[in-house]
Amino acid sequence: MRFSQQEKMEIIRLVENSELGIKRTLINLGINKSTFYNWYARYHEHGYDGLAPKKPSQRHYWNRIPDQEREKVVELALERPELSSRELAWNITDNEGWYISESSVYRILKDRGLISPPTHDVIKAADEFKDKTGSINELWQTDFTYFKVIAWGWYYLSTVMDDYSRYIISWELCKNMKSDDVERCINDALQRANLKKHERPKLLSDNGSCYVSTELAKYLDRAGIYHVRGRVHHPQTQGKIERYHRSMKNVIKLDNYYSPEELEKSLAEFIEYYNNERYHESLDNLTPADVFFGRDHQILKQRKEVKYRTIKQRRINFMNRKLKISQENNKEIA
Repeated sequence: MRFSQQEKMEIIRLVENSELGIKRTLINLGINKSTFYNWYARYHEHGYDGLAPKKPSQRHYWNRIPDQEREKVVELALERPELSSRELAWNITDNEGWYISESSVYRILKDRGLISPPTHDVIKAADEFKDKTGSINELWQTDFTYFKVIAWGWYYLSTVMDDYSRYIISWELCKNMKSDDVERCINDALQRANLKKHERPKLLSDNGSCYVSTELAKYLDRAGIYHVRGRVHHPQTQGKIERYHRSMKNVIKLDNYYSPEELEKSLAEFIEYYNNERYHESLDNLTPADVFFGRDHQILKQRKEVKYRTIKQRRINFMNRKLKISQENNKEIA
């Protein structure tokens, strides 16, 4: 608790005139003894003026974020409330041409009351898939999830995701969860990826009936795709696509849908955002599309250049301010 100059003076008078003694009086007032003696020393040295609040330090730091950049952070946060402080920091670096760290964005937004706790729990996989991928189209993950369309019943979303980049290659909203639904989605993914037969990826799925069927096994054999299935009762094996489903449902299920077309439209909008705009921390804060289409190295190089230019300019601005202050002080002395 901060005390005003007048309140400090009143406390000193109370202690001086108290019959209880200094220690007991300060305990009753809830004042720390060292704090009181600090006030008392300043009072004896400078009188009443010594109890005035200390002026804030005028010291400047070269890496202080300029006020206009702080205001820009707040402005962009209000324009894009769906972005976390981490995502906003990299959005600024990529699109505004200057660098700011994730922690700085967080502090600025927290000071403005723009940081709120998450509205849902975040799930994390307990274990990682043992055979990690090192390039795109090495392993694809596929899975179904479900949605209810009012008056239409349940619909099932089939998805094919590239494991390395997390890019959603193909998706389809189906009325059933059968092997031919899986085949259509994989066919579409193969056409979009334009892979030759010797370049075909492995396919990772769970042990649902559509994935263990003889029909799907024959199709995958013809397509030259090696099928890997996760351990039974161990969904963490497919942690990436499961995490995608969670992120997607947190947005999609905020609305009710009265036709499959309405649901498909919302799914298409989210997948476009997920692939091309959403920064993934595990992808060096790049989007899945950046990694899938090979733009990642160029973007990371550009970010280093932006960071270097920003820090260099802040040092120059700091030295210019110091020089200006020094010149003004010299003029006053002269």
